[in-house]
Amino acid sequence: MSMTTQTRTRLRDNHTVRAFVARVFFVFFIVALVTFFVVPMLWLFTAPFDSTPTLAVGIPDWTLDNFREMVENPFALPSIVNSFILSGGTVLIVLLAGAPAAYVLSRARFRGRDTTLYILLLFSSIVTGSAAMVPLFFIALQLGLIDTYHGTIVILAGGLLPASIFILKDFTDTIPRSYEESARVFGANSFQMLRDVVAPVIRPGLAVIAVWAFVNVWSNFLLPFILLRTPSKSPAAVVMYSFYTEGGQAVIRVIAAFSIVYTIPVLLAYLFVNRRYGFRFYGGIKG
Repeated sequence: MSMTTQTRTRLRDNHTVRAFVARVFFVFFIVALVTFFVVPMLWLFTAPFDSTPTLAVGIPDWTLDNFREMVENPFALPSIVNSFILSGGTVLIVLLAGAPAAYVLSRARFRGRDTTLYILLLFSSIVTGSAAMVPLFFIALQLGLIDTYHGTIVILAGGLLPASIFILKDFTDTIPRSYEESARVFGANSFQMLRDVVAPVIRPGLAVIAVWAFVNVWSNFLLPFILLRTPSKSPAAVVMYSFYTEGGQAVIRVIAAFSIVYTIPVLLAYLFVNRRYGFRFYGGIKG
């Protein structure tokens, strides 16, 4: 065997070994990643039915007493209703304000339009969460919006609107202008075109934004915790942190049962929209 043939064989063997090692590491990485996500889900769906749940995952000793104890808590179920009020109100404002704004930014040509879009992107990615909490609190205090549902809803919607408008504009951009021109020939005004032409086409985008806004508000702890001072008005994300004994120890039975009840609305919303429209971050019309 010539030196060249030996070199080629050695290089091929080294490449095979490296490919095998890389594949092994990739498999281990995937297994670790799946385990990281699957184990908490297993706990979520087994611990609520365990008579003595712990933070470890195991075969449960089946019982429904955890749910009975959760229902007996005076704040548990009302907090779910409060979360629906906050999430539903926020979704309504985001859709009613975001769709027209996205339509205007997509169709109208005016000075500073691109700057406005960049500002929307900036505010949606940077000025969020605790960074905006102090000024928002003082504004709400001055306007008398502390400890009110409508004040909290308006502030939550304001935080979600920039990203919503930016995403909905992408959907609206894909609609051919000929659709609106045809409607205008028949005497439709801008509002009618938005309602009868644009909105039906971008329904997948509206559905995605609705679920996205719903989940964001449903899981929001900081804003409701600071703005809603009355315990009976607190949403589920806040009330969950109150399931402790007088000694400060977490009541895992109630937390486990409440966690699955708290998760079900989000899962149902996702499954409904995914089955009806699919989660697509692009427009409703493809060429």
